[in-house]
Amino acid sequence: MSIERTVRLSFTTGAREAGTHTNLSAVRSDGPVLWVAGDETATIERLVADDPHAPGSYADQTSCRLADLVDLPGEDGDEEADIEGIARAGDFLWAVGSHSLRRKRIKTKHDGEKALRRLARVTGQANRQVLVRIPVTDVDGLPTPARETTVAGATQRAAVFGASGPDLRDLLADDEHLAPFLAIPGKDNGLDVEGIAVAGERVYLGLRGPVLRGWAMVLELRPAVDPDDPGRLVLEPFADGRRYRKHVLDLAGLGVRDLCPHGADLLVLAGPTMDLDGPVHVFRWHGAVTADTPQVVRDDLLTRELDLPFGVGVDHAEGIGLLDDDPAGPQLLVVYDSPAPERLHEHGVTADVVRLPPPATAG
Repeated sequence: MSIERTVRLSFTTGAREAGTHTNLSAVRSDGPVLWVAGDETATIERLVADDPHAPGSYADQTSCRLADLVDLPGEDGDEEADIEGIARAGDFLWAVGSHSLRRKRIKTKHDGEKALRRLARVTGQANRQVLVRIPVTDVDGLPTPARETTVAGATQRAAVFGASGPDLRDLLADDEHLAPFLAIPGKDNGLDVEGIAVAGERVYLGLRGPVLRGWAMVLELRPAVDPDDPGRLVLEPFADGRRYRKHVLDLAGLGVRDLCPHGADLLVLAGPTMDLDGPVHVFRWHGAVTADTPQVVRDDLLTRELDLPFGVGVDHAEGIGLLDDDPAGPQLLVVYDSPAPERLHEHGVTADVVRLPPPATAG
């Protein structure tokens, strides 16, 4: 695999000072704009392409504050939501928090008992426990988030799952596979949502962790608007009565780092579950969005499409997004957390563009 080209992402001075450009955790291409998010804010950023069909740069950042659109569960609307996935489907933009716990770091200034006490501290943040659906309208030719708009003649509001009533962690509290990992921080192979893909009524959430005996997991949900509260999402039950469906994937021991729909397939960015460098691959889950039962995804259902570069302590691929196809085939935009110094420029950071091989037919 070779990098076809790079794309410059430019951010405002405030965003750069906050480190958004060096903490990118989610990306989705949407015609003339690029949606991105950093994992230390409760916002989604919109960048505008210089050329929607062959972008060389994205700039003119607009920040979308989630608390201005939905009721977040945290007392502080600016408390980080650790957004780890963005999706765009129909008239809506979706975002998901990591739902993870975090363990305090030992910093270089810490030693002895203080260092050990920090390492024993595990905390959670309420705003991480959300799945958000935001209506998108056209303003001056650009997709723009709205708190409320009209879709197909009906009023649609921005809505959230996890702000009131049971959240995803509550639903998993009795799960035979995932419940034992709910009290474990995400970076320790605990529950950690990374990546979202939406196809019709189906919402897929990738799990960076846990990885169980080498098997990664994707959750499938069917969110719907609460008939009694248009600002709240509820999960419709599947045939077995559960409000989620589990799929397990043989990603060579790696966890899911992002999901991206491509036709009837899902592209899966796979990387280490723990705090490690590489390897990083892009897999294709064939027929994912048409599967009607829980799947064990391996063999012909899963092909390894690309191997992505990674560095030592830098360049951790965190998000993938399809660009408009050109005659030579589909292109994938890749953004990185902890970018290497050579990726940084005066106004932001560079992303990579790689080309996918033509999709093969499973089986």
